[in-house]
Amino acid sequence: MDLPVRPPVKPMLAKAADAVPVQGAGEPIWSYEPKWDGFRCIVFRDGDEVELGSRSGKSLTRYFPEVVAGVLAELPEQCVLDGEIVVPREIDGRTRLDWDSLSQRIHPAASRIALLAEQTPAQVVGFDLLALGAEDLTAEPFSRRRELLLGLGVTGPTCHVTTATTDAAIAQQWFAEFEGAGLDGVVAKRLAGHYAPDRREMIKVKHHRTADCVVIGYRPHKSVPGIGSMLLGLYDGDEMHMIGGASAFTAQRRKELLEELQPLRLGSDVVHEGEPNRWNAREDHSWVPLRPERVVEVAYDQMEGDRLRHAAKFLRWRPDRTPSSCTYDQLDVPVRFDLADVLADGGQ
Repeated sequence: MDLPVRPPVKPMLAKAADAVPVQGAGEPIWSYEPKWDGFRCIVFRDGDEVELGSRSGKSLTRYFPEVVAGVLAELPEQCVLDGEIVVPREIDGRTRLDWDSLSQRIHPAASRIALLAEQTPAQVVGFDLLALGAEDLTAEPFSRRRELLLGLGVTGPTCHVTTATTDAAIAQQWFAEFEGAGLDGVVAKRLAGHYAPDRREMIKVKHHRTADCVVIGYRPHKSVPGIGSMLLGLYDGDEMHMIGGASAFTAQRRKELLEELQPLRLGSDVVHEGEPNRWNAREDHSWVPLRPERVVEVAYDQMEGDRLRHAAKFLRWRPDRTPSSCTYDQLDVPVRFDLADVLADGGQ
């Protein structure tokens, strides 16, 4: 590719913060935008050639042929765009992001890729511009890069531009409301900042919540004595649903939990097979079921349907809570915003 910025490029990263940073006196310092929950992607286009680079530098191009076609139809002939690949779907009458459909796209079979590209087509949401024509923009301030990105006039149907604001109050409102569209926080970028690949120059603020869950099983650790992850459940009426797991434990704590949970085992040799891991088909998915008698408080960021989007964090045991009281009703349900509300082009 004959571009001023060539693949592979590792994207600029963000460091976590507890609150949306506020503007100082005088001119705005920050630009705020919703935090998209998809596959980070650097899009390179040079004429008829398109490359979709992942956060690790590996190519995503073969997995998203419909995105390649959209880039060729909707973006300038020579450009490099930083963005996120997402799969929007209509859920409960509104369009939001569907992580499960997106994650299924990483599949080795060409026939499967072609089928999913038609059934659950992906889109790309741009939030930074690294190059345009023969100009390398990475040393330019973000304010100019954003202006040029908006100037491209990208309006879909496959390529979009994220909405953004310099008003901290609006960013706080987004943080509270836009999760209903499938997003998981707010990102802040310095208006005067240059593009710094693989450096944490942005600020991200994500949702953090707690829930009381029933421990319904565990997966043994693959390499050390102890549990690998604690499996969590919630009741929907009288029916128990596995919602995900908690897995961040020290080696010593893994051993302690294994001993602590043994009295709850449903027989000595009962092992169930879990859902296959689409990222590693050879991984052992077995787990040990337990009597649903112990309650644990965990921290989590967001739900994807009726399951945890990411692994939860163990906080403490809750001997004061009964398993039957651990229901979906305790979860914080976000306002149901439509995905079009989070795009600079309104999703048109």
